[in-house]
Amino acid sequence: MHEILVVSGKGGAGKTSVTGAFAHLSDNAILCDLDVDAPDFHLLSQPEKYQTHEFWSGYEAHIRQDDCMQCGDCLERCRFDAIKEEDGLYTVDPIKCEGCKVCVALCPGDAIDFNLKKCGEWYRSHTRFGQLVHAQLYPGEENSGRLVALLKDEARKTAKEYGYEIMLADGAPGIGCPVISSLSGTDLAVFVTEPTPSGLHDLERVAALCDHFRVKGCVVINKYDLNTDMTEKIESFCEQKGYPVAGRVPHSNAVTAAMVERKTVTEYDSSMYTDFAGIWNNVLSQL
Repeated sequence: MHEILVVSGKGGAGKTSVTGAFAHLSDNAILCDLDVDAPDFHLLSQPEKYQTHEFWSGYEAHIRQDDCMQCGDCLERCRFDAIKEEDGLYTVDPIKCEGCKVCVALCPGDAIDFNLKKCGEWYRSHTRFGQLVHAQLYPGEENSGRLVALLKDEARKTAKEYGYEIMLADGAPGIGCPVISSLSGTDLAVFVTEPTPSGLHDLERVAALCDHFRVKGCVVINKYDLNTDMTEKIESFCEQKGYPVAGRVPHSNAVTAAMVERKTVTEYDSSMYTDFAGIWNNVLSQL
């Protein structure tokens, strides 16, 4: 099985729209949304969940009131202001608790538990494009990289069970922990960029990240006709670095109109279907 990851180095470059078009064009792919902090692939794919699983990771402190000596030692030691005191009762604010365990280790009454916490959920779903593995990390929670790794493992199991030949994943924006985790085992990264100075800058940094992990990459230039001079600069950069340009996507109001109807642009507009069909074939040729 080949693994294709769509990344952008930033948010708003059109990564999910490109992934959606690829999902529509593919005929034997397991789909995966690896943007666990702010997933949006479900907006286009309209998944029907058939499995829901809890994601437990990290720890948070909890004070047992019956055993608390009300000494205030935990309040003084907490660097994150997670301990609250009201009418002589000490409690832990789970939003502020960073799980450092200082209060647990140094409580003179041994009155603080250190419990594993539920950070989110992950799902298996049916879509009109095939099966989708996706998740939702709760706001402010950590371990997004670990959740991404879990999703990839589950997608691989599903692919093996049903005989999928490709894993197509919508990656997170940027170059942080979830993107690094997404790159593990990836055969090809598709860089989606825009013809702007920031688009080129973010392309350079996500490409450098993939180079570091020895992941092959190719480029899709979205809305290329908004600034043809910048498009030429991006293509020149790709030529220098050896990144194939899989294709150009013209600016089109059909993309937004398709989103409103919760469709991929290839389902909505026949000319865009033709454009993306050529790009998808170029991407597959890189495997």
